[in-house]
Amino acid sequence: MTTTADILLWVVFPYVCLAVFVLGHVWRYRYDKFGWTTRSSQLYESKLLRWASPMFHFGILAVFLGHVMGLGIPKAWTRAVGMSDEIYHFLAITIGVVAGVCTVLGMVLLIYRRRTVGPVFSATTRMDKFMYLVLATVIFLGMWNTIAGSILNLGGHYDYRDGVSVWFRGIFRFDIRPELMADAPIGFQLHALAAFFLFALWPFTRLVHVFSVPLGYLWRPYVVYRSRPDRLGSRASRPGWDRVERRPERTGRR
Repeated sequence: MTTTADILLWVVFPYVCLAVFVLGHVWRYRYDKFGWTTRSSQLYESKLLRWASPMFHFGILAVFLGHVMGLGIPKAWTRAVGMSDEIYHFLAITIGVVAGVCTVLGMVLLIYRRRTVGPVFSATTRMDKFMYLVLATVIFLGMWNTIAGSILNLGGHYDYRDGVSVWFRGIFRFDIRPELMADAPIGFQLHALAAFFLFALWPFTRLVHVFSVPLGYLWRPYVVYRSRPDRLGSRASRPGWDRVERRPERTGRR
């Protein structure tokens, strides 16, 4: 039986977060274009960033694609292309664990860098700290569900593709079924709530740079550089690497 709390948590809350996500980005782009940036700190420190940033970004990209696969694609579709549930489960666990570990290690290094490097710490705002806390909570709960639920099998077997995935797809079809999330384990419930709260927080953080991929560079025309012509009556310009010949100084009396 669906209760009022279930409707608030699994119907009202997701739609409110998604509305804030969309409208917040529109507002931010219209009224805060100069703040639409990741506020890069590479100038302050690059050794740790060289390892932490690729590890985190490639890891979180793999995690995102895994969620698209697990939440967006129905089980019947993977079976139709010849992928059994056992193969899907094996790939989801192995790739998910590797991607999750890379994401966690990269995030730990990024937080350590922000805390120990003085200029980077000075450039860190309160919203950055709060965003890191929420993002770390989402990642931790996701890793816990993968390791505790799928590997260690704590609390019994639960197939999220028959519960959480169906509920998630129903949000975008306006056919939401809150009873599916009400019956899900507490780990999946907390992970879903934290993820939607992160969506609501997204437009007001540095995470907006995700939507600033410079695709225009692929079609931008080449920039043609031309040398400056010599003006009439002026000296001929010489390249900066040419050696300047000096005339010998005259000595003696006239």
